[in-house]
Order: sequence, then structure tokens, then C-alpha cells
Amino acid sequence: MSDRIELGLDTFGDVTVDASGKLEHQAQVIRNVVEEGVLADQVGLDFIGLGEHHRDDFAISAPEVALAAIAARTQKIRLGSAVTVLSSDEPVRVFQRFSTLDAISSGRAEVILGRGSFTESFPLFGYALKDYELLFSEKLDLFSALLKGGAINWKGTVRPEIVGQQVFPPIETGTLKTWIGVGGSPESVVRAVSYGLPMMLAIIGGEPTRFRPFVDLYHRAVAQFGGEAQPLGVHSPGHVAETDEQAREELWPGYQVIHNRIGRERGWGPTNRQRFDMEADMGSLYVGSPETVARKIARTMKALGTKRFDMKYSSGTLGHDRLMKSIELYGTKVAPMVREMAAEG
Repeated sequence: MSDRIELGLDTFGDVTVDASGKLEHQAQVIRNVVEEGVLADQVGLDFIGLGEHHRDDFAISAPEVALAAIAARTQKIRLGSAVTVLSSDEPVRVFQRFSTLDAISSGRAEVILGRGSFTESFPLFGYALKDYELLFSEKLDLFSALLKGGAINWKGTVRPEIVGQQVFPPIETGTLKTWIGVGGSPESVVRAVSYGLPMMLAIIGGEPTRFRPFVDLYHRAVAQFGGEAQPLGVHSPGHVAETDEQAREELWPGYQVIHNRIGRERGWGPTNRQRFDMEADMGSLYVGSPETVARKIARTMKALGTKRFDMKYSSGTLGHDRLMKSIELYGTKVAPMVREMAAEG
């Protein structure tokens, strides 16, 4: 396992406002995301992940297509999902789309598989929510078989069996880097270990060290199952500006919009500025000047023993111009400081 610290970005293609305050068309948001990915490569970041959603406030429903557009205009940055909702997709087609992306990008593709915290894809693609756990479990088992390459023999209950068939295109070198996204389920932690896959912790609120038990469980499970521990990563929201005050003032309106909308859907109370500031001070919101954000990321990575941090840089209606500035500062200032802090121990 490499000791190199990796700094990445994630976005769901949040539908943003233009200079006049009007919501952008989803098509324009997707074009903006491609430009954001190109900038992320130019400023030396390690990874950009695009999350799959099927709703009007997020523009990205087919991450691999947008990632291929980014791949064609970049050189080094790794490209992946954040996450791919495997439960409501076809594992063979997911593998083929990412193996195609891997070919286009000369080996830079990754996939983060998860069950998804939104459920719109289930009725859209004809799946029953009552099968939520079974679908993910069996489809992950099939995907794990696909990662090994060669002829596939697999049988389950959620799709017809596969007997002695090969899947094309194969991965050109090695295998497709595949992570399991974990949002708070011990079963998901153990599942990642059982398949020998790295784990990405989605920490979107609260004190990040509360996830330390999941890290400890991961290592206990590795010891029990045998094999080698894989890299661990963290995905959390954030925004970078020149000063702490500027970053908070820029982020707060969009943050409020998205949190209150999701809150209404899930029965939460509305958020307020005091809660926002508390999350920025002590929780899992990485907002502020480059030094403030770098110090907070370094503390989290040290506390959890992770090697990668992916910041979800988009937040509700926060505009494209500010997202671009945040990416620039994250790549040119935050990332070098985090690596320097990590080297100092």
C-alpha cells in the first residue's frame, strides 16, 4: 500500500446559478463540470469523482460520459464515480463503461460503488426498494468476479446467470481500481474487506473522528479474513477562498438551499447559520482559507489513518466561477500544505 497522500475532488453536478442569479440549465452545468475537471488536472490534483443522481438539482446521471470528456482533455488526473449506484444498474454494463473510460484515459479510471443515499434510481429503472440490500450484495459479488478478468461464471437471484462468457473491453493493464463507498454501515465495512477492496468513507456531517470505529473495524476484519489492508479514503464537503470569512459567506447560501431541500424530503428541520458555523468549526465541513482547510484535512487524515481525501467542492447553487477559484486554491495551495503536514508527522 502506497504511503503517498492523495487529494481529490467530487461533485454531483449541483445545479448552480449564473451571474444574474438564474438557475443554469443542466446541460450548461455538465459543460461547466468538464471545465472544472480540466482545471483540477492543471493544478495537479490526483482525482475527480462525479456522482450519479437522477433528480433536478443534480445534473449528472451518467458520470462515465462526462468523465470521458474530461479524460480527452487531461493528462494525469484519475477519473471516477462518487458513487455509482450499483444496486439499480447492471454490473456488466458498469464494468464495460468504466473499462472503456480506462482505455480512453490510458489507465486512469476508478469506480466507487455504493448503494446510494438517494433512491430515485430504483423506480426509474424498475427495482423495488424492499430489495435494496439484496440487490447491492449480489451485484457487488458479480462485479467482483468481473474484476478478475477472463471467462465469467456467476449465478445469483437478481439477474440471469452467466456461464463461461467474457466481457469486453478488458482492462489493458492490471485491474480496474474499485472502491466501496461506506456511509455508516458496519456491514459495508466488512463487505469491502471480504472482497479485498479499498473503502471510501462518506463523512458529510459531525465530528469526523466518530468514524474511527469503522476504520478500526476494517483493520480487525482484515486481520480476521487475511490479506492486505487497502487504502482508506474520506469524502466530505468543502469550499476554499482567500479568507475564512469569504469562504463561509460564499458557501452559506448554496449550502442552505441544498440542505433545506433534502431536509424537507427526509423530515429534517431546516438548517441555520449557527449550525453551519458549528459544522465548519468542529464538524465535517472543510470551508475557509487554504491554510484553514489544509490543517483540518491533515487532522482528519491523521486521526483516521486515511491516504486520500476527496472534497465535494460543489454545494447547491454556488456558482461556477467560485467553484473554479476553489479548485485552483485547493490544488495550488491546500494540497501542497496537506502533503507537507503529512510528511512532518
